[in-house]
Amino acid sequence: MLKANNQAETGLGALGNLRRLTYFVSVVETGSFTAAAERLGITKAVVSQQVARLEREFRTSLLVRTTRKVQPTEVGQAFYLRCALILREAEHAFDDLAETSSEPSGMLRLTAPFDYGVGVVVPAIAAFTQRYPACKVDAILSDQTLDIMSGNIELAIRVGWLAETSLQARKIGTFRQLLVASPRMARESARVNHPEDLASLPFIANTALREHLRWSFSLDGGERHTVNVHASIFLDATLAVREAVFQGAGLSVLPDYAVAEDVAAGRLIHVLPQWHLPSGGIHAVFPAARFRPAKVRAFVDLLADREQQRQAATDLPA
Repeated sequence: MLKANNQAETGLGALGNLRRLTYFVSVVETGSFTAAAERLGITKAVVSQQVARLEREFRTSLLVRTTRKVQPTEVGQAFYLRCALILREAEHAFDDLAETSSEPSGMLRLTAPFDYGVGVVVPAIAAFTQRYPACKVDAILSDQTLDIMSGNIELAIRVGWLAETSLQARKIGTFRQLLVASPRMARESARVNHPEDLASLPFIANTALREHLRWSFSLDGGERHTVNVHASIFLDATLAVREAVFQGAGLSVLPDYAVAEDVAAGRLIHVLPQWHLPSGGIHAVFPAARFRPAKVRAFVDLLADREQQRQAATDLPA
């Protein structure tokens, strides 16, 4: 293997080289100094300087630099394999250490959509603080997607379909979308036997959704049908849409976590139950980091358990 010079063999030099392993591995895995810097959260200049210093100290070329990509030399590839193994083992060691850490404590800062937050996350927060008295929770309930990298937020609950992201995510549940109406519209909704029939009825649009006037329905047999609805009311919040449906102002599509109990109790009617709308995911999203505090892990585990219970308790017949 590579033989360091006398300066690198000192304790201080060895420690510096250990830190540089991370820089070098990131460059090889991402294929560029810029991408490696973004992954590590440092400047490109630091990555470049530290890798260059590593090459100087060991008097060998580890990387071939071109205008398009950075690739390891033969020696660099062999060195990378050893370095990657060392870093993986170190990460596993820290993970094991984190698992044995003390009880969750401190302030947990999170964000969640307003409707799912009020109905599901807030009860979970209450249970969490009762289970872990040393924890406090600061929650932002908002239908706006907050940038958790720029703020002091440790956890985001995202409902729907995740866009491409460099953040880490864990799927903790799913939800169904239901076409619903008030019993006040029982006569009108009884005449709806096919998605095409929706065109003749008033609809309440949730403008917080990207596609709030176009809906795709499917049957178990595979038949699919997409309809464009005609909205008479436009609202930008799920709970506001639900209230308008309660008042008999029209039909709408709402997530099961917001209306399943109302459907089960007869306060709302599930229209076209044999037709299915696309299901969405419920995710816990974290800033990109190797390790997460015990309070974050504990809350996500608790929320995931409660989400499974919610789905089992509110499962509606197709």
